[in-house]
Amino acid sequence: MRSIAEQHEDELGGRWSVLVRQKRDHQELERLLETLAATEPAQQPEVLQSIYRLVFPHAFAEESVLWPAMRRVLPDGEELTLMVEQEHQQINELVTELEAMAPEDPRRQPLIGAVVDLLREDVRDEEDTLLPRLQEALDDKQLRLLGVQWEAVRRTAPTRAHPVVARRPPGNVLAALPLTVIDRTRDAVERGARRSERFQEPLTRASMALAGAAGVVEQAPFMRSGEHRSTRAPRGE
Repeated sequence: MRSIAEQHEDELGGRWSVLVRQKRDHQELERLLETLAATEPAQQPEVLQSIYRLVFPHAFAEESVLWPAMRRVLPDGEELTLMVEQEHQQINELVTELEAMAPEDPRRQPLIGAVVDLLREDVRDEEDTLLPRLQEALDDKQLRLLGVQWEAVRRTAPTRAHPVVARRPPGNVLAALPLTVIDRTRDAVERGARRSERFQEPLTRASMALAGAAGVVEQAPFMRSGEHRSTRAPRGE
């Protein structure tokens, strides 16, 4: 099997292929990670936000569309996708921990390093193992159909870490609408707070209220339905 990183667009099924769309997002992620490494700690939060807004909709679309397809067409699809779901869960947990830290917390930079390492590991697992296996199992037309479905979900997915929500349907699918509305409203509110000193305080309070609403949604029992029992295994197991 050849990594999709080594293949051209035509080999991957054309520009609408899910493989091409995955590869493009991965390339953009690597660009952002390199930018993060070259950025002073005080300016890192803005770059991190760009990374999160790329990574979380991307992963949500994988978990809702791509990995279920792999489990249908590959005999070892369950094992392959579970490995990546566990990586996604760890990323969600680490980012949630990072966002709760004060800027001056000495644990912050090592934790950012851990997030970066895990994101790169996730990309390698997908490009070198999972996606080439999917390429073997599906023809170009099927890959393009998956690409359309994946893109539609990615554009309307939650934009923030939600470690409580299942990494599999139906829990993640049920969470999609309320969390997408809350996340994208928070994104708009926080953009407004950064641009307007006059309204910064009330907009910040509004963002905190929305964060509380997301927490209520996440705790609904059905939000964890469908997930594999090992997804939340303690790190190191």
